[in-house]
Amino acid sequence: MTRMAQLTAGLFAGALLAIFAVAVSSKAIAFQDPAKLAPQMYKVVLDNSHVRVMDYHLKPGEKEPMHSHPCGVVVYYFTDSNMRVNSPTGEVKESHNRAGDVVWRDPVTHFTQNIGKREVHALVVEPKDSCK
Repeated sequence: MTRMAQLTAGLFAGALLAIFAVAVSSKAIAFQDPAKLAPQMYKVVLDNSHVRVMDYHLKPGEKEPMHSHPCGVVVYYFTDSNMRVNSPTGEVKESHNRAGDVVWRDPVTHFTQNIGKREVHALVVEPKDSCK
């Protein structure tokens, strides 16, 4: 094999490994548990074979780590909230909810930052049964 062929094969193999590493790290992000990553923010108050319920607190200016929620998450807000929501692809949105709002979410991987002046307090309900 010529030196040029070896160089080309090495570059090709390196590119494939880089693509695989990015795919694996993206997959790892998609299934990270917020209760394990940020137990100071997510306190599990009920966990059985059908549902997991978490008491959620996010102080003003605080940012949570990237994490995921399964299909059918219901969030009940105890306080008004103003949050910046960031996706793994870099998409950024703002979310504004009032105390008493109930929100349905499809599966999501994200992290949020409290951009308000008050602590966000919510109840997060994650069903364990698949969405149909």
